[in-house]
Formats: sequence, structure tokens, C-alpha cells
Amino acid sequence: MTDTTPRATDAAGRTDAAGRTDAAAARAAALDVNAHAAAGGGRPRAGRLLLAGLVVALAVAALVAAGRGQVPISPAEVLGSILHRLGLEVGSLPAAPQGENALWLVRFPRVVLAAVVGAALGCAGAVMQGVFGNPLAEPGVIGVSAGAAVGAALALVTGITVLGGWTVPAAAFAGGLTTTYLVYLLARSDGRTEVVTLVLTGVAVNAVAGAAIGLLMFVTDDAGVQAIAFWNLGSLAQANWSAVTLAAPCLAVGLAAALLDARRLDLLALGERSARHLGVDTERLRIRMIVVTALLGAAAVAFTGIISFIGLVVPHLVRMVAGPGHRVLLPASALGGAIVVIVADLAARTLVEHQELPLGVLTAVVGGPAFFWLLRRTRDRAGGWR
Repeated sequence: MTDTTPRATDAAGRTDAAGRTDAAAARAAALDVNAHAAAGGGRPRAGRLLLAGLVVALAVAALVAAGRGQVPISPAEVLGSILHRLGLEVGSLPAAPQGENALWLVRFPRVVLAAVVGAALGCAGAVMQGVFGNPLAEPGVIGVSAGAAVGAALALVTGITVLGGWTVPAAAFAGGLTTTYLVYLLARSDGRTEVVTLVLTGVAVNAVAGAAIGLLMFVTDDAGVQAIAFWNLGSLAQANWSAVTLAAPCLAVGLAAALLDARRLDLLALGERSARHLGVDTERLRIRMIVVTALLGAAAVAFTGIISFIGLVVPHLVRMVAGPGHRVLLPASALGGAIVVIVADLAARTLVEHQELPLGVLTAVVGGPAFFWLLRRTRDRAGGWR
């Protein structure tokens, strides 16, 4: 007997198992996704607690980091100095000679820049993972950091200063944008982005960027070699308030732009076709987020050099606690990245007495094994690469 039950079709004549169109199925799924994301990925309490805990942890890490160094200052004195600068006669000032100068001329610019850089890398990693739909994407892995470093190194070696203090950040932005978009184009296949292609393309781009940096080191003088080595190893040794005032607006603009598209990133998790049926222009969204990622990567790389794996590990850990909703994931990743870089920089300048370890080396030592674990975990969940 022939089934004559009416079945709805889309423009191409396709139906789902329940007789609904792709658009109807997408809207039904979106109801769950919107509720899921609005609640922080289905874990509203965990999301709120995580954000509150990260804010407290960031404040504590900043106070401790500002007090450690050749001139020891207690966290209470650090807090007292901040309150006195705000006009509040509360707490005690640093008792150590030159303690105030050490805080406001050296320590605070370094801690604040570390927080800005870490937040930029953490947010960029979360955005990139949302855009490409996999947990293995991050600015360092796919080459945006290396590309931004090449742009900054070119500006330094050539001595171009057409934009004044913004020349190096602008060059880093151009390099990061170019490499990110190149990787995106090469990783696309049949309308989707493949994880393996993404990672392998990033490896190739990193290799090319490394070769370009090596060539620049070969043709420049000793001062240029030292400057380029700074970008390769990563360091906050040159932190100052001018760098903070240039990097902080990049972070603010990038984070705000990402948060405005948080709901669209959640819908993109449904799949490209479903997101389009729900009114998301997926290509424009990806282009916007590529620009945001390049901006955030430039804010970090232009002043500290390459600091790897922050954008890979931090968003993944946040997602495990609070779920995939980007309204929580983006700010939590920014806070988590800020904490990690502050702590890593504290270790870099205090582990070895009278010497400073390269910050990028420390983050790679921890992030490398974490990346390997994520790679194996993703492969096992997918049932092997295809």
C-alpha cells in the first residue's frame, strides 16, 4: 500500500525523516541551541561561578605578580599603592626604597600588558574554534601569530614609521590577517573546513613564516637580529604604558565585536546549512571573525612576540567547565588567558635568579603536551582521521 502522507520539501525537494524541511529542522534545533547558549551552554550556574572565580583569580594573580621581583613588595602594599593613586587614603604604601617607582614604572605596565595579551590570545582562540568548528584551532597553530610576527619584523627591519607608534601593530595586523585568511581558504573543501587540513595548512604556513623570519635575520644587522629574536621567543621585558595604551583598544574592540556575534557563533555550531536557514550569513560571519582574530593576534604579537598555545588550551578548558555557549566562553577565555600569561610571566622572571626566561618557551613547554592530548582526544572521538 502506498504512503500518501504529505511530506514537506525544501527548494531542492529534500525532506528530513519527520517530513520537515531543512529550514524547519534547523529552527527546531536552534530553539535548543539558543536556550543552551543563553544559559552558558546549559550550565548557567557553572558559567556564572566560573566568571566570578576567574575575576577573583585574576585580581589575586595581578597583586602577587606586581609584588614579586628584586624589590619585594607585599600584596597589601601593592593594593595600598593602587588605592592611594585613586585618592583613597586606605592601606600602606610600599616600605621598600623606590617601591612606588618599581610598581608604577615597571611592574604595573608589565602585569597589565600581560593581562591584555593573555586576554587577546584566549579570546582569539575561542573565536577561531567557533568559526572553524573544532577545538584544535588557535592563532599559533594555524599561523596567524607567525604571520603577525613576520609583519612586525618587516616593519622593524625596514624602519618604516609612516603610522608612528601604530606602524608595528598595523604591520602585525596585516600579516596576521593575510595568513589567517590564507589558511581559511586552503582548509575549505566542499563548503566545510576540515580539521586535518586546517592543522596541516597551519604547519605549512608556520614553516614559511619561520623561513621568512630567518631570511630577515640574515639580511639585517645585529640590532635587527636581536629585535627579531625577541619576536621568536616572546617576552614582556619591553612592556610600558605606551604599549598598554596601544594594545588595550585592540582587545576592547576585538572582544566587543566577538560578543556581538556570540549568538551567531552558537548557531554556526548547528552546521553551515542550518545556520544559513536561520538567517546567518556564514561567509560574512567568518570574514568578520577572521578580522577579529587578526586584530586580537596583532594586539598580542606586536608587543610581546609569539606566545603559543594560550588560545588553544584555555578555551578548551573553559568549555569543559561551562559548556560551549559563546556568551560565557568568550569572556571566560579572555579572563583565563590573562591569568595564564600573568602567571607564566611571573615564572619567567623569577624562576632563575637575575635572569629572565623566554615567555614563549615556557608556554610552549606546557602547551605542547596539552595540544598533543587535544589532538589525540579529537581523533579518538572522530573514530580516526578520514
